[in-house]
Amino acid sequence: MPMRLTKIDLTDIVAIAHSDGYLHLLLDRGDSFESIEIPAPVQAYEGLQQLNEIVANSHLLPCDEEPIAMLPVSSSMANTVGYDSNQKILQVEFHNGAVYQYAGVNEDTWEDLHQAESIGKFFNDEIKGVYKSERVEDTDNFCC
Repeated sequence: MPMRLTKIDLTDIVAIAHSDGYLHLLLDRGDSFESIEIPAPVQAYEGLQQLNEIVANSHLLPCDEEPIAMLPVSSSMANTVGYDSNQKILQVEFHNGAVYQYAGVNEDTWEDLHQAESIGKFFNDEIKGVYKSERVEDTDNFCC
């Protein structure tokens, strides 16, 4: 018999337990919580615990790509900047600790930024609002 796959969304599950042949689920309904019981073997509970562990640790899986090498800069705006020429991504670590990546930045713009008298002024004039940006949560060699 072929296996049947079903897409599910488990984001509303807050907690799970198992007792007396029932899987107990605590669901977040937004303005309240709901507790439901489902007949299930203890293996279902153990499987959900394993799934939760896998998801919780998924940020520890190594990425296929190397992290962007960051260079310290003398700037009132940023601590470090880096560039991935293959993907044309500029990465900036600001003084507040936030790290952003800017997509589609060509190599000439990277060189101009890195050589600018005022990195902050160049960034504000030539990068900010010009390129699509995304905040990066983890900048080491692990996926986030």
